[in-house]
This record gives sequence, C-alpha cells and structure tokens, in this order.
Amino acid sequence: MNRDELNRALLGAHAREEQIELVRLYTLAAEERERARDTDAACFYLTHAFVFALECGAPEAIELNQRLADLGRIHRLAF
Repeated sequence: MNRDELNRALLGAHAREEQIELVRLYTLAAEERERARDTDAACFYLTHAFVFALECGAPEAIELNQRLADLGRIHRLAF
C-alpha cells in the first residue's frame, strides 16, 4: 500500500470509527516510516496505534507499548 492509499484508508477508518483497523493502519504507517529511518514520524504513528489499541482493548497495545518504550518515547506499562 503506498502512502496515498494508506492516508485514504486512515481517513476512511476514522470516518467509520473502526478502531481495530486504525491500530493496524497506524502500525503500518509507523513501519513504513521506520524503513525510511524517520523515527519521529514512526513514533507519531506508533503513538496513535497505541492509543487506539488501549481504547478498544486490543492485545496489540502490549507490543506497541514495548516498541515505544524501546524507542525511549514512553515508560513500559504493566498490563
């Protein structure tokens, strides 16, 4: 999925309030930015994925928290 497709998918998922899909799409966006070595942007997307995962109780919250902690952007939480 290219960046334009990803942005459209994110906007659509927001419009439909599909939190699980938002977790997936924000994680994909973060991974794309990590490959481009843009850590700040990757963390921006990871943070969004993490918040949506927390809001809907998705199990991905644990891994997302760890990834952000490994990047020094958040403290590791106990789940």
